[in-house]
Amino acid sequence: MSADQLEASSRRVYLVRHGDVSYFDPQGRPFPPNAVPLNEDGLRQAEALGEFFRDVPLDRAVSSDLPRSIQTAEGALGGRTAPAVETMTALREIQPGRLADVAPADLKRVFVDAFTTNMDRSTTFLGGETFGALLDRVRPCFAALLAEPNWRHLLILAHGGVNRVLLGQALGLGLAGFAALEQDPGCVNILDIDATGRFVVRLVNHTPDDPSKRTWVLTTMERLYRQMIDPRRGTAGR
Repeated sequence: MSADQLEASSRRVYLVRHGDVSYFDPQGRPFPPNAVPLNEDGLRQAEALGEFFRDVPLDRAVSSDLPRSIQTAEGALGGRTAPAVETMTALREIQPGRLADVAPADLKRVFVDAFTTNMDRSTTFLGGETFGALLDRVRPCFAALLAEPNWRHLLILAHGGVNRVLLGQALGLGLAGFAALEQDPGCVNILDIDATGRFVVRLVNHTPDDPSKRTWVLTTMERLYRQMIDPRRGTAGR
């Protein structure tokens, strides 16, 4: 196979996490997680994604059907008329349980340790959906997308947990990779897939709005816990 044939047989997936959102009101009460839109930081991150993808020849764009993902996908496309954003329920974030069912003394531990190296398929996310259920809906959706021949450059706009599943698959890590694979709001990952289905991971957790990660210090779950106990700070300092 010639070099040109090798290049033509390779396809690229741009795997993006949605921009920042505010999950708690000023009193620390949670908003319905499936309905929250992007906050001001999230809108800025979506705009930065539009600049990042300005010259990328995207053939297809799919998103979870949650507002924060759709908004970010539209920002990443930067106003181009094609491709249109397709939504897929299977790409939704792992669903949490009711925080009211968690004892106040356990909240910090439950949040900070939500993604640990000791997880298995039966482990739940904040008392809600199991990680096994997440794997069982995300992986078949991804496999179906890879089986479709009508794209070479694919944008997937999803969520931190969903992205970790797909990165873990590409790296052969499974659930053991969750704790190590951070996904900051508005980040980009790049996966190449050759004709045999082999993955090459080109980029992980790149944030176009802050490439040096100067403002990204806390993990996702640490930020969420701080947002809950001190919502006035929002993502300041991150």
